[in-house]
Amino acid sequence: MGSAIAVSSREQSARLSTWALAGALTAVVALLYADVIGDLAAEWWTRPESSYGMLIPPFALYVAYLKRHNTLSIRPQPEFQGIAVTAAACLMLITGKLASEFFLSRISFVFLLTGLVWTFWGRARMQSVGFPLLLLMTMVPPPAIVYNAASAPLQLFASKVATDMAQMLGVSIFRDGNIIHLASTSLGVAEACSGLQSLSALMVAALLLGFLENASLVGRIAIFVLSVPLAVAVNVLRVTGTAIIADSRPELALGYYHSFSGWLIFVVGFGMLWVLARVTFRMTRRSA
Repeated sequence: MGSAIAVSSREQSARLSTWALAGALTAVVALLYADVIGDLAAEWWTRPESSYGMLIPPFALYVAYLKRHNTLSIRPQPEFQGIAVTAAACLMLITGKLASEFFLSRISFVFLLTGLVWTFWGRARMQSVGFPLLLLMTMVPPPAIVYNAASAPLQLFASKVATDMAQMLGVSIFRDGNIIHLASTSLGVAEACSGLQSLSALMVAALLLGFLENASLVGRIAIFVLSVPLAVAVNVLRVTGTAIIADSRPELALGYYHSFSGWLIFVVGFGMLWVLARVTFRMTRRSA
């Protein structure tokens, strides 16, 4: 009887120690990343091209919740190799703050979580929550240099193809760079209309569809790759439609109607991605 009480007290003491350590680690991480996460949240709220990021953490938590039984069924085996990843994350955070490189300091948060999971839970549990961690990486907007390098070519491509398609439909239109000139007005294909916003969102949606449909690895890779040209095509369709409408009703290409068309075309793009994913997953399952 006495030994049973002693074992029970040791287990209770171990649980309390575990919770105390978890609380201390959470407090330290919150202290280190309070300003980083605050700046990231502010960017989600103020920049339309990054607004999809605020949906990623809830999705990642939901995916982790769905896999909780599989994750918790794996016996935790702490491994010191995870300390290397944790140290690398801290180095990324320091470097990002010293160099004012927001992407580096923000992405280090996900690496830190990965390192802590590996250190205290082991590689097997880390692999079990690998997909939610991958999703969290997508919540960080790409570096400004990458965004700017991709934005200009996409602007020119969208304006060129939209001009050619509108001319094929009989609209009097010509293009000067990323400016589309119509008979009654001119439209500028700005950075927000480059398609990067829908591209990032559809790529994340492709990842989620692959997981929720329990697709094969080939199917997941295929739909993720196909989401890129689909996003570009959807954006070209939006610019073309805006130009055609503006030719007769310029007021419908501005203000509320312009914003509404962006949301509408994204819904259409997501529907097309879902149909494409169903076909792709079925074909890859048959081939497998």
